[in-house]
Amino acid sequence: METTDEIGQVTIKDVYSTSEEKKESRRSKFAHATKVHPCYNEKLHHKIGRVHLPVAPKCNIACRFCRRSVGKECCENRPAVASRIMKPSEVEEYMTETLKKMPNLKVVGIAGPGDSLFNKETFETFEIIDEKFPDLVKCLSTNGLLLPKYVKKIADLNIKTITTTVNAIDPEILKEIVDWVYYEKKTYKGIDGAKLLIKNQKEGIRKADQEGLVVKINTVLIPELNLNHVKDIAKEFEDIAYLQNVIPLIPMYKMENLSKPTCEEISKVRDESEEYLQQFRACQQCRADAAGLLTEKEHLESKKEMKLNIYDLKHFSH
Repeated sequence: METTDEIGQVTIKDVYSTSEEKKESRRSKFAHATKVHPCYNEKLHHKIGRVHLPVAPKCNIACRFCRRSVGKECCENRPAVASRIMKPSEVEEYMTETLKKMPNLKVVGIAGPGDSLFNKETFETFEIIDEKFPDLVKCLSTNGLLLPKYVKKIADLNIKTITTTVNAIDPEILKEIVDWVYYEKKTYKGIDGAKLLIKNQKEGIRKADQEGLVVKINTVLIPELNLNHVKDIAKEFEDIAYLQNVIPLIPMYKMENLSKPTCEEISKVRDESEEYLQQFRACQQCRADAAGLLTEKEHLESKKEMKLNIYDLKHFSH
């Protein structure tokens, strides 16, 4: 209950208490999923394993910092990288063997190397997981462009957690981060693409919250572009997201000449944003085929006898 001071105004202490109560309520609401998910609970890094299934190669936006890489030569430990693309038909056998080797594995996710929701194989894979491995917590990562369209389908597949990458809610900033957006068979460039992506992200995250899904916001910290904007993202989603994960830019592709944020900059941004959203501070920026504990660097091994099948990579350009 709010209290007032002698002149009838709500005190700062009471506002803070109300905010903390709201956050605690959300933590309790989503405890069923977060208590076993190492990407939502920093205490689980050395206890609970996860596996990413690289079944989603295509992407529908062109981020200037992103270069997807697939093949046995891919030795980098970063997002958008996988040794090969897995077919849904391979998933059951792979998961059975992986669970034998990693009995502490509790979470299965799809994080690319493209956008999960832009690939039909994502849904085919989760149907298999839901039927064959129902006890595993299912999650996916997405840029959010198609989230409004697929939220209900995601919930029906018993996917509990969604990570949505939101790098700006100001289109003037986002147009400097994303070159183009491909939506409903049309390409939107510059400010038009930025506005469309932001609109769909807001709508999709709101709908996800209404469906009872746990939403984590990933934000790539790009000092030259969004250093003073990240807290605005946290404030925007304060009441509909559970967590924010601020991750440092890896300078590459069209942003190879930009600066990687310093530890001080990352810490400052997280502290500012924590006023609105709980901050996750232990991200490993995992590959799209990562497996095991977050502290480990295991990933899908490339099989020499298998030819790379990456379906229709119309947008495999960044």
